[in-house]
Amino acid sequence: MVMVGVGVYARLMKHAEAALASLAVDPAILLIVVGILMFLLTFCGCIGSLRENICLLQTFSLCLTIVFLLQLAAGVLGFVFSDKARGKVNEIINNAIVHYRDDLDLQNLIDFGQKKPVFLEHLLLPGSMVCRSSKPETGLKELTAECVKQNIYTTFSCCGGISYKDWSQNMYFNCSEDNPSRERCSVPYSCCLPTPNQAVINTMCGQGMQALDYLEASKVIYTNGCIDRLVNWIHSNLFLLGGVALGLAIPQLVGILLSMILVNQIKDQIKLQLYNQQHRADPWY
Repeated sequence: MVMVGVGVYARLMKHAEAALASLAVDPAILLIVVGILMFLLTFCGCIGSLRENICLLQTFSLCLTIVFLLQLAAGVLGFVFSDKARGKVNEIINNAIVHYRDDLDLQNLIDFGQKKPVFLEHLLLPGSMVCRSSKPETGLKELTAECVKQNIYTTFSCCGGISYKDWSQNMYFNCSEDNPSRERCSVPYSCCLPTPNQAVINTMCGQGMQALDYLEASKVIYTNGCIDRLVNWIHSNLFLLGGVALGLAIPQLVGILLSMILVNQIKDQIKLQLYNQQHRADPWY
């Protein structure tokens, strides 16, 4: 219910035109739908177990099974048809770029994605050239606060879907000669390279970057697309993603198993009660 409330609040706080324009990628709609489905699913499981209602328990078990199979199918299809999945992700990102200025939530989500912090475990492994200890014979690193700040956290360091020039699809950042926007040929500030000891964020740092070639633009902004960065991150964190998938699958399987056990126990109790009633009515019992 909290997710539904947050989604409804976010939806009502938006302008109608902007909300309709970005309906397919609206986080508020996603929160509302997921919240309603979770409420209905948990309602069936909770009330069904408390009231020993076979219909609700079977509905709960069936819905959990469907969710589990859909997740499994999505994972298998995404792995087998990785090219098509990549194309679909590119389509979603391009649609989000088009509506970047139309929806504040979507704008913040894109900026967060292009600047999203990622934990790099390999930077802390022995043998790395980063933050090496002053005592080479120990083979350990000095995990100082400055070392952690500089090397543990990095970002996706990306801009756009395929490249930074994808932002030309947005009407405000479009690079055509007849575009009167002040942001013509620009990119969002989240594409800019970080500036050391910067106290105030320069939101105009991406001005005119699309008019530059890759070499010149790479001195100021990230030129690589977010799709390639995302694919590389997935490939380097397969074990982590597998553990997350397993962590999601085990509770679902346990819920399916327990609900079916409870259904069978309830059915056995009903059969036992019917058996006792029939024999109590028998004068020879």
